Amino acid sequence: MRKPHTASILALQRVQKRAFNEAAALRQPRMQTFSIYRWDPAGTEAPKEVNYQVDVSDCPMILDVLIKIKNQQDTSLSFRRSCREGICGSCSVNVDGSNTLACLCKTKPGQDLKTRILPLPHVSIVKDLVGDLTLFYEHYKSIQPWLQRKTPKKDENVEHYQSIEDRKKLDGMYECILCACCSTSCPSFWWNADKYYGPAALMQAFRWIDDSRDEFTKERLERLNDAWKLYRCHGIMNCTNACPKHLEPSVAIQKIKHAIDNM
Repeated sequence: MRKPHTASILALQRVQKRAFNEAAALRQPRMQTFSIYRWDPAGTEAPKEVNYQVDVSDCPMILDVLIKIKNQQDTSLSFRRSCREGICGSCSVNVDGSNTLACLCKTKPGQDLKTRILPLPHVSIVKDLVGDLTLFYEHYKSIQPWLQRKTPKKDENVEHYQSIEDRKKLDGMYECILCACCSTSCPSFWWNADKYYGPAALMQAFRWIDDSRDEFTKERLERLNDAWKLYRCHGIMNCTNACPKHLEPSVAIQKIKHAIDNM
């Protein structure tokens, strides 16, 4: 198959760039104010919020705003980002009081409006909007999030089969992207983050407990049967309300409790 000529590709790129620039020139400016949390532990200044005036006519999402501020106004602004598609979970922040993903959170329609952007609540701050999620990932590691078997495999070249019905049981759990929006919205995690596993880790624990291929269900439940690891959850459902992927960690936690009761 013949490859397209390089000159044709370059010509197409020029046309696309010209069309983009023309569309940008026709776009009406739409100015909004963004109050962003700033703190550098390497400096001497106290934490503060800084206001930035941004034309959001070309910024459909909050992440676009953050990138535009960093590129055009203040290169020292720190935040996490990666996929821009709600898949990686990197860009979790608190926008106007709600935990969300910056790449999925739309900017407000209209102009002369103000949006407040803070780091996730009740975590130590690394810098600006970057929170320290060390405890969050330690708890995730503690639930041993991998398939565990007791029965040796007869053929290493064949995967562990699972029925369509059993596979459907994992829907609503495997989609978790570990963004920490749920755990950092939970008061029990705020006050006991060193002991309470939190909604995200517990939902992932149940994802393996409910997996028909896993053979360590009893051991998993026994490890979770703890006043701090599991039973700090009081079912207020902040986690479910905060999840940007519309999952239900609170339901998974209640199912763990029921499974322990039935052991």
